[in-house]
Amino acid sequence: MEKREHDEEPHSANARLRHALKAARDGAGLSQAELGAMVGYTRQYISLAEREGHNLPSRELVAAIDRALCTDGALVRLRDAARQEQLRGRSSSTASRSTPDTVEELLMSAAGESSEFLSWAESTNVGDLTIEQMHDDIRHIAHSYLKVPTLPLFARTKALRDRAFTILSGHQDPRHTRELYAAAGWSLTILAWISVDLGRADAAKDHARAAWMCAERADHNPLRAWVRATQHTAAFWQADYDVAARYATDGLNYVGTGTAELFLTSARALDLARAGDTQAAEDALHQAQRVADTAERAQDELAGPLTCTVDRAGSLWSDTELALGRADNALSLADRAVEQFEAAPEDERNRGSERMTRLQQVKAHLALGDLRSAEDALVPVLDTPSTQRVRPLVHRVTEVGTLAAQAGGMSDPTAGRIHAAVTDFRNDTVVRELSA
Repeated sequence: MEKREHDEEPHSANARLRHALKAARDGAGLSQAELGAMVGYTRQYISLAEREGHNLPSRELVAAIDRALCTDGALVRLRDAARQEQLRGRSSSTASRSTPDTVEELLMSAAGESSEFLSWAESTNVGDLTIEQMHDDIRHIAHSYLKVPTLPLFARTKALRDRAFTILSGHQDPRHTRELYAAAGWSLTILAWISVDLGRADAAKDHARAAWMCAERADHNPLRAWVRATQHTAAFWQADYDVAARYATDGLNYVGTGTAELFLTSARALDLARAGDTQAAEDALHQAQRVADTAERAQDELAGPLTCTVDRAGSLWSDTELALGRADNALSLADRAVEQFEAAPEDERNRGSERMTRLQQVKAHLALGDLRSAEDALVPVLDTPSTQRVRPLVHRVTEVGTLAAQAGGMSDPTAGRIHAAVTDFRNDTVVRELSA
C-alpha cells in the first residue's frame, strides 16, 4: 500500500529542515515555549522556524537549537542546504527574466527582498526586560558571593554566562549587543574569581581573557578595570607578583567612578611588597591610602569581590605591612579593618575579606610572639562553613599553622592547639568537596 500524501517524506531541503526541527523538539519532549526559553528566543521564533511558507530561520537560531537538542550539527547542515537551494532558485529565476515585460516583476521582487531585510534588521531575540533581568541576576550573584555555598553559585553564574552566549548568537539591536557582552563579561569575571577560590587560577585566566574580550566589545571601562583586578588576583595566588602588579597597574587606566581604583592601588602595593620592591611598595601604599579618602561606590557598582570598601583595602594594606616586615603596623591596620567589618550592616558585610583580615591579625600576633592573642583571633575564622572554605582562605590558615609552630614550637600548648585546629579546618573544605 502506498503511503498517504501527508506521511511522505518532505522533498525540498527547506521542508526537511522544518520537519527535522519539529521532530527534534518533539523527541526532546519540549514545547515551543520551553525550547525558546532554552535558546534565548521567543516561542514565536520557534513556531515560525518549524512552519513552511515563512522566511528561512536564521543560521544562529538553528545553531542554538542544534546545540540545545544535541543533534550534532544535523540541523545546521539542513539549514545550509536549504539556503543553497534557495540561492539556486533565485539564480534560476533571475536568469529567466531576460525580456522587457519582466522588468516590473524584477523591480518588485528586489523591493520585496529589501522589505524582508528591514523586517529582519528590526527584529530581535532579546528585549529590554531580558537585559535588565540578566544584570539583576549578576548583581544578586555578586552580592551572594561567599555568603552562600560556592559550588551552586558557580553553577548559577555559568548558566547566566551560557544564556548570554546563546542570545548573542542570535540577532539583536546593537545597543542590546553591547549590554549582552557586558553581562557575559561580568559573569565570566565572577567565574574567574570563583575559579581562583576553588584553587584553579589556570582556569580563571581563561575566563578572564574571555571577559576582557567582552569588555572590549561592550566598550565598558568598569568591566575592564575589574577584569584586570581579577587577573591580578589569579597571578597573585600563583605567586607571580610581578605579573600581578602589571595587571593592577594596567587596570588603573580604566578606573573612573566606583572603587576599582582603591582595590587596584591597594593590590599593587601588596604585589610590589611581595616582589621585594620596598620603596615602590611604600609609595603605592601611600597612594592607595590617599585614594581611600575620596573613594565612593558607584550607584551601579556590583557587590562582593567586585567592589572595594575601605575595610577590604585595609586588609590589603595590613598584608603589605606584613610583607614589609612591620608587624606592629600590620596589626593596627588589621584591627581597624575588623572593627569596620563588624560595624557594617549584615547585608553589606564582606565575609570573605573579613576572614582574610582576621588572619592578618593572627599572623601579626604570631610575628610579635603573642600566641594567645593569635589563638583568640583565629576562632571566628575556624567557624567558617565548609562550603565557604575556599583555597585562598585555606592557604592562609595553613600559613598560620606553620607560623604558630615556628613561634612556639610543638611543645607549646597554644601552638599545639592552633596546629590541631588548622588540621581539622583543612580536612573539610569546598575544594575537597569539588574533588570528591
